[in-house]
Amino acid sequence: MKIIFHIDVNSAFLSWTAVKMLREGSTLDIRKVPAVIGGDQETRHGIVVAKSIPAKRYGIRTAETIASARNKCPDLLIVPPEHQYYQEQSRKLMDLLRSYTPRIEQVSVDECYMDYSSIENSFDSPIVAAYHIKNHIRKELGFTVNIGISDVKVLAKMASDFEKPDKIHTLYRSEIQEKMWKLPVEDLFMAGKSSVETLHKLGIFTIGDLAQSSVPVLESHLKSHGVLLWQFANGIDDSEVQPVREEAKGVGNSITLSKDYTQLEEIDKVLLQLSDKVGGRLRKLEQKGKTVAVEVKYNDFKKTSKQETFGKGVDSGTVIYESVRELFRENWSGKPVRLLGVRVTNLIDVTEPEQLELNDFWNKETRKQKTGPSDEKLKQLDQALDQIKTKYGRSAIMRASMIEDQNNEEDER
Repeated sequence: MKIIFHIDVNSAFLSWTAVKMLREGSTLDIRKVPAVIGGDQETRHGIVVAKSIPAKRYGIRTAETIASARNKCPDLLIVPPEHQYYQEQSRKLMDLLRSYTPRIEQVSVDECYMDYSSIENSFDSPIVAAYHIKNHIRKELGFTVNIGISDVKVLAKMASDFEKPDKIHTLYRSEIQEKMWKLPVEDLFMAGKSSVETLHKLGIFTIGDLAQSSVPVLESHLKSHGVLLWQFANGIDDSEVQPVREEAKGVGNSITLSKDYTQLEEIDKVLLQLSDKVGGRLRKLEQKGKTVAVEVKYNDFKKTSKQETFGKGVDSGTVIYESVRELFRENWSGKPVRLLGVRVTNLIDVTEPEQLELNDFWNKETRKQKTGPSDEKLKQLDQALDQIKTKYGRSAIMRASMIEDQNNEEDER
C-alpha cells in the first residue's frame, strides 16, 4: 500500500523567529506567550502572518489587522517578519528531510509531502518513521512539526491539520468515516469561504454530508470544484508525490552545536559526519558536485565560508571531507565555533561525461601523486555503505571515529 507523509511546521514564521531569538540569548520563548509575527509595533499597521497558541486563545486570526489583534489582547507581543531568514530555515528543513529520501514534494515554504515507500525498509512502521523524523527536526532545528500519514495526499494533508502542535496523526481511507466525516465542511482541504456558503445553503454542514451528496447537484452549483470537493470528502485523490531535483541550489547539511567547539579533533568529527550525509544525499539524487564549501558560525554569531572547485564532480563523503577539512583550517580564526555546515554545489548528473584534469592526480599542496584509495575503490565502498543503510537503517553502520561521540551528539543536540 502506498504511504504518504504530509509534514507541516507548526506556526512556521513564529516558530522560526522564536528559535532565532532563543539562540541569540533571549530568555523569552514567544511560542509560549500571546505573540504574533507581522506588522510594525510602533505604527500598529500591517496584518498578522503567524500567531502563537496563547494568541489564538484570544481569538486572534491570521490575516487580521495588527490593530484588531491589539484590541483583543493589549499586551500582545508583535515581532516583525524576517522573510530571508524564513527561507533559510525552510531550506534547512528540506535539506534534513532529503537526508532521508529525495522523494520530497515541497508545496510551500513550511510544508511538503514525503513518499514513505522509499524509506520503509529502514523503519518498523510509518508511525515509527514519523516520530523519528518529527523528533529529529525538533532536536536538530529547534522547532516542531505535525506529520499526517495516509494512503493518499489529500488525507495526509487533512491529518496534519488535526490537533497541534508536535503531533502525529493517521487518516487512511478506511478511517475517513470515523475521523473526518464528523468535521465541519469548512475544515475540508480546498473548501473556501464562498464554497462553504453554497454548501450550507444546500444543507451540507459536515464533510460526511458532502461525501454522501449528489454529485450532479454539487456540479450544478459549484461546477468542477464541487466534484473535486466531493472526491476529497470521499478520500479520492490519485495524485503522486512529485519530487523536484536540487539541480541549481546544491546539497548541504549544517548543525548548530550543543556547545562551543574549540578543538580541531572534535570539529573534524562533525565535518566528517556532515560530509558523509551530503555525499549520501548526492548519490541518492544521482548527482555530483564540482564545488565544495564549508560554513562556520562563531559564538559571536559572525559567519564565514570558504569553497573549492574541482575539475570533476564528487559525491564521496571521504573526498568532500578532505576538502572541507582543509578549507576549515585555511579559514578558521581560532574563535569558538557554534555552527558548522558542508555544502556541495555546481551539480551535474552522474551520467554526464567529464574531462580529467591534471589537478585530479596531484595534491595541490605537496604536488605529490596521491596515494589514497582510487576513485573506483571509493565508489565501491560508498555503494556498499548505501546498501547497508538502505536495508538496515542509517545508524546501522558508521565510521569508527564517530562511535564514541555518537550518543553524546544525539543526547546533546
